[in-house]
Amino acid sequence: MPTAPQTTDELYQALQENDRRPYGRTRTIAAEELVEAAELFAEPVPLVRALFELQEAYTYGSEPRKSPVVFARLLTLFDEQPNVFDERLRHLLFWRFKWVANALRALPEIPLASLRQWLTEMRARYEKAGFGLQPYYGQTYQLAAHLGDDTALAYELWAGRTRTPFSDCEACEICERALYHLMAGDDERALRTWEPVLAGKESCQEEPVRSVSHALLPLLRTGRTDRARELHLAGYRGCRRNPAMAGEVGRHLEFCALTGNEARGLELLAENRNLFDEVDSPLDLLDFSTGVEVLLQRVELFGHGELPAAGYAGRTWTVSDLRAEVRGRADDLAARFDARNGTTAHTDRRRARLDRAPLRDALELTLRTRSLDSVAPVAPVAVAAAPAAAAVPESLPELLVQARALDEQGHPDAHACWARLRTLVTARDYTHPDDPAVGPLVRLRADLLDNEASRAREKDEFADAAALHEEAAGLYDDAGAPGHAALARAAALLAAAEIPAEGADRAEGADGAEAMAAALTTAHASMVRLHEETPGLAPYQEARLLRLRATALGMRLQASRSEEHVASAFAEVDLLYAFATRHEIVGQISGARLLRASTYAVSGDLPAATTEIDALVDLLKAHGPAWHLPRTLGLRGRFRLDLPDAQAAHADLAEALRLAAGWSADVVDAARLHGDLAEACMHLGRPDEALRHLTRSAELDLRRGSRTEAFCTYSNAAQLSLDLGRFEDCIALLDSLLADPGVAAGELDDRLVAQLRLSRARALHAAEDLKAATAEFAALAAESAGWDDDPGSHAMIAAETAMLLGESGEFGRAREAADQALAAHARAPRYEPLSNCLRELARLQAQQQGPDGLADALANLAEAGRIADEARAAGYKARGRSLDTALAYEHGRVNAYAGEYETALAALEKALALLGEPAEGDRAEEWAECVRLAGAVEGIYLERPAPALTRLDAAVSHLTALGHTEETEALTSLAAQLRDEE
Repeated sequence: MPTAPQTTDELYQALQENDRRPYGRTRTIAAEELVEAAELFAEPVPLVRALFELQEAYTYGSEPRKSPVVFARLLTLFDEQPNVFDERLRHLLFWRFKWVANALRALPEIPLASLRQWLTEMRARYEKAGFGLQPYYGQTYQLAAHLGDDTALAYELWAGRTRTPFSDCEACEICERALYHLMAGDDERALRTWEPVLAGKESCQEEPVRSVSHALLPLLRTGRTDRARELHLAGYRGCRRNPAMAGEVGRHLEFCALTGNEARGLELLAENRNLFDEVDSPLDLLDFSTGVEVLLQRVELFGHGELPAAGYAGRTWTVSDLRAEVRGRADDLAARFDARNGTTAHTDRRRARLDRAPLRDALELTLRTRSLDSVAPVAPVAVAAAPAAAAVPESLPELLVQARALDEQGHPDAHACWARLRTLVTARDYTHPDDPAVGPLVRLRADLLDNEASRAREKDEFADAAALHEEAAGLYDDAGAPGHAALARAAALLAAAEIPAEGADRAEGADGAEAMAAALTTAHASMVRLHEETPGLAPYQEARLLRLRATALGMRLQASRSEEHVASAFAEVDLLYAFATRHEIVGQISGARLLRASTYAVSGDLPAATTEIDALVDLLKAHGPAWHLPRTLGLRGRFRLDLPDAQAAHADLAEALRLAAGWSADVVDAARLHGDLAEACMHLGRPDEALRHLTRSAELDLRRGSRTEAFCTYSNAAQLSLDLGRFEDCIALLDSLLADPGVAAGELDDRLVAQLRLSRARALHAAEDLKAATAEFAALAAESAGWDDDPGSHAMIAAETAMLLGESGEFGRAREAADQALAAHARAPRYEPLSNCLRELARLQAQQQGPDGLADALANLAEAGRIADEARAAGYKARGRSLDTALAYEHGRVNAYAGEYETALAALEKALALLGEPAEGDRAEEWAECVRLAGAVEGIYLERPAPALTRLDAAVSHLTALGHTEETEALTSLAAQLRDEE
């Protein structure tokens, strides 16, 4: 706290500000300081209020040892000066007897006799004050349940009594009743009892989060897996990292462990590492630790005990080490509670949780389903070769002969042979055989380097690929293999032409396309000279060199999209096709026809491209090579997406994916196929299937080390899930991505990370978590203010932030955010987002503050009018309704909220004039809404029903004549209301 409050008003303001902070050490420390400040005032009321705030901070900050101490001071003050406690403070005091009972129960060092004595004190106080005893019997029941006694009588004495003003809230009592049935083994009755809370009809500070955590396993046991999944996602978000809800977090970890989601469990454990050190409640810590141990036990059972795990601060942990530590501490806590209670209830309950069998082998909880293998600390590797791959010989000579033979054919199984050879050659004890079939070591090293270069290019590591190809060419020269050297140099030329200039993608924008085309022109010319200067090439080598030449010109055409590059691209393809046909090189015949189809497509002749690729598919099915078919079907699928023929595209892409499963990952880009299938599914109206393909595509990219591509695809999946209304899925996916170690380490582009956070903030808002959404938006607005190269994005983020702050009623901060947006807009105009923001702020302020907010609301609308004028002068056309029409309508709403009904009606008349005829669907809906509001203002608030009915009836007839019957429903309903009132 910067300075201590000097007056009681300052103290009360500081207490209000602290009340808005999340529970935790920051809030607790501030509450302690405010108590110290309150003690300096002569009057006792400020101290009482500060003590109540401090007790709340201790209770919800998981510090039960301190809560009773503070309450003792309050009780003393009450006994000494009861008149200080007004009705509200008196109610708080008697309510919090229950808080103290809960705190004492959570501390094993408090004797059982003291717990009973406190309940006796509570009863005596309630009886003296004339209050009903239902809350007392509720605490008596909870103590019996804690002890593991027979709870039937205690339950009836509580549950059978009438509720009082001091009873726990409905949601909390529902949870206790449900837990009673759950302990009795009646899952169905427990879930029926819980339903009002799980459905969101009853809630409080702790609910429904607490009930959700207990209901997860009963839901699974009764077959309600979808409901369990849904509640896990929403419920976990409500308790994560919260020390006061450590037990709830533990039960979510247990749920992950028992549904085949151990990898997600470890991810959530890492997110909640703070709980190991911040939870001061032994009972909550026991609950949390047992859930942690259930998870770690499962991970260790699967042989992953050496995986890293997030645990107690001060050292690094493996799963096995942490499990042993947690087990020791949790066993001790359970024993201490049982010793205090004189029962074995806590040890027995703990053992029952640890002995539970999994309830599902694999329940897909999130859009990013991960296995324990995927979280192992190893470098990204390519997907393993499919089972169909040829067996790799054990003998090095045979292995090398096979590798070179397969390489000549372009067969994908060559990669497995090269990988095995690389392992053998790099071994410390390797001795190169003196065998003519093997050749010199320098030739073998050249082969391995060339293969490594090809792999680098596949991963878009063009600089590395170019350097490795050049190094391989030098070794081929040393080995006396000029044909191979020429091929390596040609491949180096192509890779070098693909290197992004100065870290940017040259293919982006006109200048980038021109630079890329120029680089490829130079590379092609060098390849032609190389070809001419290298006599004696074997047919397969010459065909491969022609393929590189044709590829360079095909890429040039793709970059430039210039008609002058079309003929030369086709000419090179024709050279390759003629040569490959003459020498019967099947793989290059197929490659030439694939290049020809692509060239047709890039040049804009999609029908010719389709004809060519149809013939190629038939050829490959009849004569092979079989490994070319998945890629060709994938390309045909993309052509069909452009036609558009989504159904045929989906069939081709699905078949390509099926065939690709029989080959190694080098045959076809399966991640691309999944991405294209997602697009086809969207065209076919199957968004859920599209979402599965997007997440699969991202996971494949991640497995092969393409992190940026993977996170971009995940971002698209998050946006789609948000569009589909699957808000919790979206939030869970983004939480998982943002918790990735690579994000914290700064390995991803900061703007991509910001986009993920922006999507998360929007999803939180859509899920009605306004507080969390506003906090995330505010943080993003502050961060994006430093984006000097992208003020437009800052304008949009600040505008959205302003609207959320307005929704929260914080209009001062909202105006500050709007001013930031306007300043950025001045540098990079964003007319529509800014107009939307200012109009929405005006509406919110008028709606929440009525006449008192009208002046500020009208000032915002005036600013929106200036934006509309700027847009009109700039020739900007809004994507939605026109800015002028929207502004006129908002003037109507704002004035209506403020009680200025004549002004409101005039504004709505103007909006209708601007809208014109309601001919189109969206315009008809907008027009009808404008008429409805005008009718309500005129007929209800101005009490002129006759002209209002005339307006409404005419609008209904007009819309009906135009075929917009759905839009008439609200108008007909309002007209009926007005006639009834007449």
